[in-house]
Amino acid sequence: MVQRTRDPEQKATGPLSGLRILDLTTVLMGPFATSILGDMGADVIKVESPEGDVIRQVGPSRSGEMGGMFLHANRSKRSIVIDLKSESGRRALLRLAESSDVFVSNVRPQAMARLGLDYETLSAVNERIIYMSMVGYGSGGPYADRPAYDDLIQAAVGIPHLIGTSGGGSPRYIPINIADRMVGLHAASAILAAVLFRSKSGRGQHIEIPMFETLATVVLGDHMGGLTYDPPLDQGGYARLLSTQRRPFRTSDGYLAVLLYSNRHWRDFFTATGQHDVLNDERFASHAGRIQHADSLNERLASILLSRGTSEWCDLLTSLDVPHTRVHTLESLVDDAHLQAADFFAVADHPAEGRVRTLRVPSRWSESQPDPMRLAPRKGEHSREILQEGGYDADCIESLIREWQHGVAKEQQVNVGGEV
Repeated sequence: MVQRTRDPEQKATGPLSGLRILDLTTVLMGPFATSILGDMGADVIKVESPEGDVIRQVGPSRSGEMGGMFLHANRSKRSIVIDLKSESGRRALLRLAESSDVFVSNVRPQAMARLGLDYETLSAVNERIIYMSMVGYGSGGPYADRPAYDDLIQAAVGIPHLIGTSGGGSPRYIPINIADRMVGLHAASAILAAVLFRSKSGRGQHIEIPMFETLATVVLGDHMGGLTYDPPLDQGGYARLLSTQRRPFRTSDGYLAVLLYSNRHWRDFFTATGQHDVLNDERFASHAGRIQHADSLNERLASILLSRGTSEWCDLLTSLDVPHTRVHTLESLVDDAHLQAADFFAVADHPAEGRVRTLRVPSRWSESQPDPMRLAPRKGEHSREILQEGGYDADCIESLIREWQHGVAKEQQVNVGGEV
């Protein structure tokens, strides 16, 4: 594992060096998007309320304010605390917006309007600004004002139903924040496209990224099937993905993921295991047939894999070049030989948390390699330097910080509904 010491004064050298982003997002969807851009060299300024981003408290940490999810979603950022409910806080944010390229928020649009921080207001002080609104549901429909969380969006696009149908049980959520992360990826790519458009046209713009519609494209891209046609050819759904037997297979001593996808995979595996009746079964003679009869084929595969241990199967499948992998736990994933050899993990010294394990940017670039510029910040760690960059003198900075800290007990933070 790589030992890495971070220099907080290190200058950004990634492909987005010179791009400044005001990040008014909390929890995961927005912070995940902006962390991607920060790793690419953008100067991401995380604007926190006096209470701080609630996700700081999710999961174990040494300080109580740096849970693992926060650490990974907020690296490559600077943090400033601003009380946006105060007029001085609003003015400070607008001053920072004057010199920013992008503004990102997952506060509901109604709340942003009440704060006087909507697109019209920010574009009036910086006509080139790119204003990203990350919302639960698009502004064109009847759900637009609803709060949104990952679980709710998963349900809204039918993911629990698909899991229940394919698993033969009750509906369940995917045990990762799939909506937050998929929408975060879309938001990051949209920001980059808007930056490119501005470089050609000179114009900023307002972009709305809705969770519901974005994840609906992901689900329906796989499962719309015959519903694509008018009139429909079927009720939708991709049979291979919905097979009740699509799961890791039990071996005599563990579990193994195996995918007999191509004609060669199917033929070579059943030949090597002496299952000639399967090879001669007309139901499985074509790729389309194997998808249609996926349950039957997977049931047969499951019965065969029970006959040997995982390591023995891995040796055979490797020799046949049939796609397979062992099933990791979270702990064994961290120790995975490939990730270790690829230097995917690094150890760094965090000023508040001590030694922490970080994740490498997964892509490799021949030029301008993205790399995390700094570890996730302590709440308000960079308030003074950011305000100084905004043109405030030392006395004014100290006065503002005292005012915003004092104001935390007066009112509750603007409710952003966890995500939007």
